[in-house]
Amino acid sequence: MSICQDLGLNFQHRMGANISQLERDIGSEQFPPNEHYFGLVNFGNTCYSNSVLQALYFCRPFREKVLEYKAKNKRTKETLLTCLADLFYSIATQKKKVGSIAPKKFIARLRKEKEEFDNYMQQDAHEFLNFLINHINEIILAERNQSTLKVQKNAHGEGVTCNGTGAPSAEPTWVHEIFQGTLTSETRCLNCETVSSKDEHFFDLQVDVGQNTSITHCLKCFSDTETLCNDNKFKCDNCSSYQEAQKRMRVKKLPLILALHLKRFKYMEQYNRHIKVSHRVVFPLELRLFNTSDDAVNPDRLYDLVAVVVHCGSGPNRGHYISIVKSHGFWLLFDDDMVDKIDASAIEDFYGLTSDIQKSSETGYILFYQSRDASC
Repeated sequence: MSICQDLGLNFQHRMGANISQLERDIGSEQFPPNEHYFGLVNFGNTCYSNSVLQALYFCRPFREKVLEYKAKNKRTKETLLTCLADLFYSIATQKKKVGSIAPKKFIARLRKEKEEFDNYMQQDAHEFLNFLINHINEIILAERNQSTLKVQKNAHGEGVTCNGTGAPSAEPTWVHEIFQGTLTSETRCLNCETVSSKDEHFFDLQVDVGQNTSITHCLKCFSDTETLCNDNKFKCDNCSSYQEAQKRMRVKKLPLILALHLKRFKYMEQYNRHIKVSHRVVFPLELRLFNTSDDAVNPDRLYDLVAVVVHCGSGPNRGHYISIVKSHGFWLLFDDDMVDKIDASAIEDFYGLTSDIQKSSETGYILFYQSRDASC
């Protein structure tokens, strides 16, 4: 072998050593351009945060809006949203394709914003998601109203407002546009047959789980008819009295990204604590909701599963959170700072247990379905 050939082989060997296992598993030809897969360092039981952040990062409409916010707001005071935007930007602009990153600033800000997260105890991933989405929405609304007030002051003199009401902006934010859906509660009086309805908004749907069932069945049960009777009668405006009635919840407006929270932690009086419900619940890669109202805005919307936050362990106060996400046609598992490629068939491992004899389980906890008509 010549010296040149030997040097060439040594160079190739050194280059190969710099390629991560994940890059090998994906393959250089299949690795998506301008995409980065970075795990997040755990700062002492922050897996609840890491798993949700990874899921949200791979909800493309959400990621694009956060990065757009970063580009438009270069001189904004530090908030949880600016810290999230900085984190997403840092991932998206890494020189390496894979690796890990420490979300130090985000976690520090989170602990400042909410006292319950300012410790090293295990937290609930759904509670964190709920807080984060609502808090981001409040930040956007506050900044919008502050900006409107500045414009009004500039136009009419310092300290003068021109709307006269002082009411906050009612225009939807991009958080609303991505996550907000609408439920309608339909109640039919069994005495006069009058049907009344009341709408309410949601950022995620919380569904009860049964043994050996599916998400489709869980959503059907969510909209099952409930009879209101005895001490729980319905006050009918038409009858001007309390009457027996039938009530059901249906989806009136489907969101761009449908977040489903599987209620896996149930309080048991005999144990005086919450226990984990590890029942097997199948969640399909494609989903269409059939419990929509007659006047639904987009009843035929078809969804693709894009991310799952998984709870591993036997109870709410112990265990671990990981996430699996779909990116450019393949699936990845994020376990804090570790990232692995997995087969789509491995998703079945996170459905839950066929029996509760086993104490520990890895179960889907929060599911993110993205609409096929998403623009991003």
